Amino acid sequence: QVYLVESGGGSVQPGGSLRLSCSASGLNFGIATMAWYRQAPGNQREMVAEITRDHMTTYTDSVKDRFTISRDNVRRKLYLQMNSLKPEDTAVYYCYTRNRGRDFWGRGTQVTVSS
Repeated sequence: QVYLVESGGGSVQPGGSLRLSCSASGLNFGIATMAWYRQAPGNQREMVAEITRDHMTTYTDSVKDRFTISRDNVRRKLYLQMNSLKPEDTAVYYCYTRNRGRDFWGRGTQVTVSS
């Protein structure tokens, strides 16, 4: 069974930074494509950033040049460094992967950006 556990969320003022972490188990992490999604109240869940086994990255336009996704295959961890945070970044952030044809999600971590 694949388990994904997020941490690092919290409340920050606009312009602030947060670093999210996701600990993964139950899968061959080194070859998995991993991603961060987010869901704000009343909105659909959207992909924020994705990183492949070869460390190729993709970002949604609204976070380019502000967020950085990275991975540590030895520690089996996924990260999301979020800088210059805006109120519209407020959402629950989820760690995601697909393994053996199934989707796996963490429980999410709340990020709130407010003055």
